[in-house]
Amino acid sequence: MPKIRIYTENELLKDGVVELVKEQAHYLCNVMRQKEGEEILVFNGASGEWLAKINSISKKNCSLQMVKQTREQKSEPDIWLCFAPVKNAPINYLVQKATELGVSKLVPVFTQRTVVSRVNTERLKLIAVEAAEQSRRLTVPEIEEPVKLSALINGWDENRGLILCDESGGGKPFAKALNDDSRKKYSIIIGPEGGFSQSEFEMLKNKPYVIAVGMGPRILRADTAAIAALTSYMNVLGDWDEQPNFGG
Repeated sequence: MPKIRIYTENELLKDGVVELVKEQAHYLCNVMRQKEGEEILVFNGASGEWLAKINSISKKNCSLQMVKQTREQKSEPDIWLCFAPVKNAPINYLVQKATELGVSKLVPVFTQRTVVSRVNTERLKLIAVEAAEQSRRLTVPEIEEPVKLSALINGWDENRGLILCDESGGGKPFAKALNDDSRKKYSIIIGPEGGFSQSEFEMLKNKPYVIAVGMGPRILRADTAAIAALTSYMNVLGDWDEQPNFGG
């Protein structure tokens, strides 16, 4: 199967024709040196993955014709990551790795100790798309606009468990905490450098839907804690028991 994968928001149907955006045409033509008649893989997050043939290509335009579906769309774990933004390089890395691990939504959260005041969500969306293309997942995670912690909690759906990484040592082991809970959907929340303030921490721990989990005997950086928590979730309740299926 072709190794090049492209995400598009267009509808994907057998024999249907899709026009890619200028940046994608540039990538295929100038970076990957693709030519008319060559084949790539395409997905849109809703219609599975498709084998497509390049009908025409130039530096600014590229037309694809769908040939056949290589993988059907399937459900993926419904796990969100709510995180306090950290400095530029770690946040880009965090979005990339969270996408590879299968996160369904990323929510930047401003807390009392958050040092970053602006988040370029458009840039983060591009990073998520690239990571989804490379990791062979069939969807791209949603990237929400930043929200204050108080607003996030005020609008929280109590049917969704909120996994709090408890650096104080008061949380249960990850697997036990989730196995003892009966909810079907979850989110993970990660604080900033320096952690949540005492008032924020107490507020979170007193919510009935918050599940405090331990992260081991070492202090983890915020971005490390996020990746470790997502990995633990995928191992306990995610899709890591499935075999890879990349369409041949």
